Amino acid sequence: MPIDALILAGGRSTRLDSIPKAALIYRGKTLLENTVSAVSEFRTVVVGTITTGSLPAGVLVCREDPPFGGPAAAVGAGLDALEAGTASGSDFTVVLACDMPGVADVVPPLLRALEGSTADGVITVDEQQRRQPLAAAYRTAPLRLAVQRQRHTASLGGLSMFQLIRELTLVELPMADRTTSDVDTWSDAADWGMEHPDARTAQHNTATQRSSSEH
Repeated sequence: MPIDALILAGGRSTRLDSIPKAALIYRGKTLLENTVSAVSEFRTVVVGTITTGSLPAGVLVCREDPPFGGPAAAVGAGLDALEAGTASGSDFTVVLACDMPGVADVVPPLLRALEGSTADGVITVDEQQRRQPLAAAYRTAPLRLAVQRQRHTASLGGLSMFQLIRELTLVELPMADRTTSDVDTWSDAADWGMEHPDARTAQHNTATQRSSSEH
């Protein structure tokens, strides 16, 4: 069952003083690194303004059009990048936001739910019965068709994920709130014990200075 992964990392982070969510430090890794690690076995594309130095070799990077055009535009750009990068397509595409600290607990249940399913995909649902379209796995063909249909009628820019997937038949997968909760504010970041991106730079500089002094 060939599977691709699409990670959205292109938001403005306005409630985080424009500090990219992807760069927040959680348990010694950035949120983006944490998310990429959760799908390390799949061919992966990250959609957003990202420096590739922190990503494993082979991870693709692209940008949605228009920039900051929203999740549907990001999904369209990611699917285009994946299609251009291989001669063979995937059966499923896992779509994840980069700002879920608990993402490592999301992917395995999604994959188990895919087995034997004939639906267009599996979407997680939190304890308040809220669907999480950026913590989901979609059949690639119907997801791509949804993108193509929208492009024939209008731009993907500004379109929500719920509008994009409105015609897809999806199996709901109940998950604990903390598994799919995202980080939107500094209060959210504090609840997870996250650090500002500058903390890693400071740690790196301190380690470098120590190493230099020892020699």
